[in-house]
Amino acid sequence: LSTRTHGAVFNLEYSPDGSVLTVACEQTEVLLFDPISSKHIKTLSEAHEDCVNNIRFLDNRLFATCSDDTTIALWDLRKLNTKVCTLHGHTSWVKNIEYDTNTRLLVTSGFDGNVIIWDTNRCTEDGCPHKKFFHTRFLMRMRLTPDCSKMLISTSSGYLLILHDLDLNKSLEVGSYPILRARRTTSSSDITSSGSSGPRAVGSPCHQNTSGPPSEKTLSRPSQREGGSPRNSLEVLTPEVPGERDRGNCITSLQLHPKGWATLLRCSSNTDDQEWTCVYEFQEGAPVRPVSPRCSLRLTHCIEEANVGRGYIKELCFSPDGRMISSPHGFGIRLLGFDAHCSELVDCLPREASPLREIRSLYSHNDVVLTTKFSPTHCQIASGCLSGRVSLYQPKF
Repeated sequence: LSTRTHGAVFNLEYSPDGSVLTVACEQTEVLLFDPISSKHIKTLSEAHEDCVNNIRFLDNRLFATCSDDTTIALWDLRKLNTKVCTLHGHTSWVKNIEYDTNTRLLVTSGFDGNVIIWDTNRCTEDGCPHKKFFHTRFLMRMRLTPDCSKMLISTSSGYLLILHDLDLNKSLEVGSYPILRARRTTSSSDITSSGSSGPRAVGSPCHQNTSGPPSEKTLSRPSQREGGSPRNSLEVLTPEVPGERDRGNCITSLQLHPKGWATLLRCSSNTDDQEWTCVYEFQEGAPVRPVSPRCSLRLTHCIEEANVGRGYIKELCFSPDGRMISSPHGFGIRLLGFDAHCSELVDCLPREASPLREIRSLYSHNDVVLTTKFSPTHCQIASGCLSGRVSLYQPKF
């Protein structure tokens, strides 16, 4: 699919019924294609005044876009000549959009460090009522689990924040929420080691004094998980990254397993000489030891990535059934599985972190691939690159 001179492709998003593929472009535009016929449907010229970063469908007809112009726009597929409304509230680049289908609340995050809640139930052409929900420094990406019970936030300083028992109706001020102990994520062997139950010192190796998590002074509070986590309990983790134990890293991409079993991270070292794709299983239930909360995430699978296109974020994704991962890899994408048979994650959990298996590599670009997405309804994958090309792949039966 030719996007001509619309600039780099930063994000791809299918409608829930798979009938429309939307493309977020560097040069202020949004493109719409029919992914089955590969025909161009519409170009939303000047959809924003700066780069379009992310697109999210609310249902089969409504979708939201966000931009470096600090705004979010709502669109209706039935009337694409004008926006439904424009949302103002962020003070810096808006990078991420999530949607709670139960409450119809739109959730956005940006480089101003803010997570903002928008009430689309009371939307008018002038906008939606909104409130600041959460703030942290160096925010990169924010995601909701499929059941909206948790919010995960990644940072450029290597921290992963998890809000448990999520309640989006509460606005969180620093110090107003219980904080669970900060620590490194574990592998199975770490759980039985003598030092695994203690809190980890706050501050990533390369950011000791400037990039701690929010309200780091309160991290010495006794853990409140033993008695059951209150709503919006905050857990601060430093995900284990292979070869990065003594070096800082930036979590550039954050995705969630479609069944809520795991989180998928793309991490790059602060020296920009390594990139890793890592899968972390959610560990639920009682603490491993009564004196310490259980670390919520465990590294199960990982693979080193091609270190090309430095400075650009590569957005990877799970397949709709969660059995495969599509990951940008140089001028193409790699399809990765938990084993050679593309088994379910729960059927092949290793005792210690294992390599992801490369199922297939697909190369059709002449530039660095920045984003990839599976169709929710068809056997199709889309990828977009730095020079503006979008490629569609489907298996030969």
